[in-house]
Amino acid sequence: QVQLVESGGGLVQAGGSTRLSCTASIRFGSSGAMGWFRQAPEKEREFVAAIRWNNNRPYYSDSVKDRFTISKGDARYTVYLQMNSLEPEDTAAYYCAAGRGTILSMTSKPRGYNDWGQGTQVTVSS
Repeated sequence: QVQLVESGGGLVQAGGSTRLSCTASIRFGSSGAMGWFRQAPEKEREFVAAIRWNNNRPYYSDSVKDRFTISKGDARYTVYLQMNSLEPEDTAAYYCAAGRGTILSMTSKPRGYNDWGQGTQVTVSS
């Protein structure tokens, strides 16, 4: 089973920035993907961003597009989520996810991922 270690987050003022990182403990195939989802209290887990391993193509939800950037790190199976222009509505627990064979149509779906991190809290104050 893949272990995902997340770091980053915390308390940020509205309009500020922060970066999340996630490292997977073992390798997975080029057909895989890594992504970020978030869940606010009493809300369903929602897609934030993902990156496909074979072509580095990023995917974003409409709510974060143009504000967040997902990228690969220099270390293998590491991804970052750079979060800019943060809004109070971005407050949530953020979860890293890894999918060893995520098909394209499932890139933004929680069911498309095999393994999940424990989550890291991001709180944006107004």
